[in-house]
Amino acid sequence: MKSSPRSEGRKFIIPSFFFIIALCVLAFINEIRFDSLLSFGRCALSNVPMNNGSSETPLLSSSPVDDEIRILIGILTLPDQYSRRHFLRMIYGTQNVPDGVKVDVKFVFCNLTKEDQKVLVALEIMRYDDIIILNCNENMNKGKTYTYFSSLPDIFNETDAQKPPYHYVMKADDDTYIRLESLVASLRPLPREDLYYGYVIPCPSMDPFVHYMSGMGYLVSWDIAVWLKDSEIPKKHLEGPEDKVFGDWIREGRRGKNRFNAKWSMYNFPEPPTRCTHELWPDTIAVHLLKNQEKWIRTLNYFNVTSNLKPSKLYHIP
Repeated sequence: MKSSPRSEGRKFIIPSFFFIIALCVLAFINEIRFDSLLSFGRCALSNVPMNNGSSETPLLSSSPVDDEIRILIGILTLPDQYSRRHFLRMIYGTQNVPDGVKVDVKFVFCNLTKEDQKVLVALEIMRYDDIIILNCNENMNKGKTYTYFSSLPDIFNETDAQKPPYHYVMKADDDTYIRLESLVASLRPLPREDLYYGYVIPCPSMDPFVHYMSGMGYLVSWDIAVWLKDSEIPKKHLEGPEDKVFGDWIREGRRGKNRFNAKWSMYNFPEPPTRCTHELWPDTIAVHLLKNQEKWIRTLNYFNVTSNLKPSKLYHIP
């Protein structure tokens, strides 16, 4: 006996009704699970441990929202070091940085004192425009570092505190090799205010709040340079090992609440072996104490810096 069309319809509607209910229940359960995962994710992010002994504020909470980073690296050197400057121009001029990143490398020294300097340095400025001449007498541990940092706000005519000319400013020695991409990558998650970054001294320490950052190369956020310009604290204490004295200013002024110890990605050249160094390795931001060409060549070879040399009929390099 044939069933009626109406009974056939009921047979289809009833299973469909229960199927729709089941879908709604599953969706409700999945929504609860998704919300739970979101809550768990927020909890996990808010409790991410801080890297390398940085400040008590979780770095993720202070991360910049944009990818733009502006860095000034001031290499403290002497007016007569022409060949060293030309060599370092090759070292930094052939490095690439990611899009949206600006890294300016400047050579920093005090007033010129010789006639040949006035001509040769002027030619360098005309050709490269990468020199800062400070109004001071040349020195190592009698205030040159203070003059460098405190002069920057006036040199670059800061007018907008919300958008300074640089997010970070760095002091580096001319025997330090800085790998710019590695430096930028390490700075991306870090705060852009009240930051003090470098290789913490003493060598065995991993705590950036113990003493100070090594003079091989340390970096601060722009607001600290502005503070140095306006504060009376550094003016009372200018003489002494420049990196230690800088740390004294930061401590006395209660600055640098955000600190980042870049050890062991920053280190001294491995020879002679000391407790302040280790072998060259890929996870490197800076290598210090490259006092001669042999050490520079060994370092540059290790990082394979000429790998992007384009083939050409103009030269043959085996």
